Amino acid sequence: MMRRLSRQPRVASPAASMRSFATWLLILALAACAPEPNLPQAPAEPAALKMPYVTPPYRIQVADVLDIRLVLNPELNEEVTVRPDGHVSTSVVPDLRAAGRTVPELDAAFTEAYGRELQNPRISVIVKTFAPTHIFVAGEVVKPGEQITDGPPSTLSQAIARAGGTKLSSDDAHVFIIRRTAGDHAVILATRYQDLQHGQDPSADIRLAPYDVVYVPKSGIAEVYKWYNQYIQQFANPNFGFSFLLNPTTTGTNVIANP
Repeated sequence: MMRRLSRQPRVASPAASMRSFATWLLILALAACAPEPNLPQAPAEPAALKMPYVTPPYRIQVADVLDIRLVLNPELNEEVTVRPDGHVSTSVVPDLRAAGRTVPELDAAFTEAYGRELQNPRISVIVKTFAPTHIFVAGEVVKPGEQITDGPPSTLSQAIARAGGTKLSSDDAHVFIIRRTAGDHAVILATRYQDLQHGQDPSADIRLAPYDVVYVPKSGIAEVYKWYNQYIQQFANPNFGFSFLLNPTTTGTNVIANP
């Protein structure tokens, strides 16, 4: 007579459970022992309500619309748009770099350029329309993608916050920025985003440049799991079941493996 027995699932021993529990306690204790920064107490009333917040001087960027006005020669007044190459053209000055300059700097540049054709030109540059600022956040964030804002570019923490924050799989200690420089060259810049998370250094909250790409990489553990999922889990089934056929009339035992 044949009897069919199923292999019972393995149950962790009390000693193994205690070791696992002790490991978790150690992790929690180490997290609790992390040093806390010595931060100043937040005031009852924000200082911004007493004194307006002042941003750095605005620098003209691509797609800004500028009014070029000449006080003594109003017939030469023009409205120009900053081209993708950062330059502008007028009827008197065929090519002049505008992007990256402040309004006073551009006033001086136009005065010098118009001075070659006019005597004592008095020029005023007015930014009529501000182009929106484009920032990109990619990698291990909740909502990666393009961020479009008016006014000055966001700071590092603002951009990541608008992206929903970082995921558990992120490596916050190695967040970096991809930035285009003169000549359309890309450079990779390191950040200290983890210092912001721990409240250690407010200067780490740098202001981004237009068209910056903030990239949050995966942690090492997440990379290992991704490799395991792609090359092991997708092609191999680690779950195996076993059934045993015991024949009491014979001395042998038949084992049948059921995948």
